[in-house]
Amino acid sequence: MSRRNRPLPNYEKVEITDAAAEGKCIARIDEKVIFVPFAAPGDVVDIQVVKKKRSYLEGRITNFHTYSKQRREPQCSHFGLCGGCKWQHISYDNQLINKQKQVKDNFERIGKVQVGEFLPIIGTDNEYYYRNKLEYTFSDRRWLTTLDTPKEEGGPQETNGLGFHLPGMFDKILDIEHCYLQKEPSNEIRLAIKAFAIEQGLDFFNARNHEGFLRNLLIRTSTIGELMVIVVFRYDDLDVKELLKKIEGKFPEITSLMYVINEKQNDTIWDLEVKLFKGKPFLLEVMKSPNSNPDLKFKIGPISFYQTNPEQAYKLYSTAYEFADFKGDELVYDLYTGTGTIADFIARSVKKVIGIESVEKAIEDAKENAALNDITNVEFFAGDMVKILNPEFLSINGKPDVIITDPPRAGMHEKVVKQILLAEPQKIVYISCNPATQARDISLLSEKYDVVKSQPVDMFPQTHHVENVALLIKR
Repeated sequence: MSRRNRPLPNYEKVEITDAAAEGKCIARIDEKVIFVPFAAPGDVVDIQVVKKKRSYLEGRITNFHTYSKQRREPQCSHFGLCGGCKWQHISYDNQLINKQKQVKDNFERIGKVQVGEFLPIIGTDNEYYYRNKLEYTFSDRRWLTTLDTPKEEGGPQETNGLGFHLPGMFDKILDIEHCYLQKEPSNEIRLAIKAFAIEQGLDFFNARNHEGFLRNLLIRTSTIGELMVIVVFRYDDLDVKELLKKIEGKFPEITSLMYVINEKQNDTIWDLEVKLFKGKPFLLEVMKSPNSNPDLKFKIGPISFYQTNPEQAYKLYSTAYEFADFKGDELVYDLYTGTGTIADFIARSVKKVIGIESVEKAIEDAKENAALNDITNVEFFAGDMVKILNPEFLSINGKPDVIITDPPRAGMHEKVVKQILLAEPQKIVYISCNPATQARDISLLSEKYDVVKSQPVDMFPQTHHVENVALLIKR
């Protein structure tokens, strides 16, 4: 038998030792690491290897011998199939412990930098229903699970579904009954739209053939009770207005009802016209300000970015604010400013804030939000960070006293790190949604900076994701 056709091994009574990347856990077998989904540290299990790589293995649990003390019963009936909430089976206290360890390991193993103090992770009061935005997909190929009765035995005669993509499957949708991520009426709206669409015989999208009428559903909420619903159709039709009228009548609490016609091959709508059917073209969000300043107001349009967990976002920004310890006379650069939420959050406590962001639409939103809050000491620039943040820019706008940087998951380009080193701010407050790339960047910055402290913040309960704020002080 060739090596290629040799069956992959099954290992018995293996102890899961630790949490790892992408929500998986790890065990060690014959000095090799094996990554296992839906495990918990402390489980003793049998593992069937499903993939063999040169330096690691991937496997799945086939049998439990001992259940970890970290385990609990998942609340969601879709757990294990849906691509989100992969840690629902781990108690929340242990989720926090694992996330704290993840941050520390990244700094010590990837960054190889000394951190003055690792502060205990800031958890949330709301493990569930914390997201202010969800996007669902219509599909005529919903995934039939083992819980479904076969068609031959009187089971589902149609396969229309409205839910989330199954991991790794662009054309298969897991039909969702109840999602624990967004508060009501999110589930009620989704189920009502699906029921009406099936009742009226509306075609659900087929991603393989690029056919069908109904494509996507977006639901956004704000902490002050505003509600935005966007329905995405493949083409315009009399049924568009009929469906929207049905939604309007059943859910009068919707403050922004909108729709999009998307004829493209992909689901993105940022480059398409979002049409208003009823209400306002934006949501209003309110966030408390630091230092007893007036509350901040933010207009959130249909494609605007805003932190998806607003309650924890306040804790995240407050941590960054405390780390910066502003005296009132600072020039601050806010890198990757997005729609200017951090810039506005700190503006009343400093001399001036300069925000830089690559997405022009985000900068338009940032300017509008600053005006909405009567904040006049902010200035925003749109463009590629690598090209904008250069010696000429520093010469014209002044060298910053403090830099706050909140880059995407990929972290900062090495050229941006070098420009920060040239700018030599006294303090850098680095906010990251990926402690691995944060640790990599901070390793480069350690040429001139000491890492004084690190503060993880849990923005996404039930997942392995964690935000981290690090304070760097120039030596």
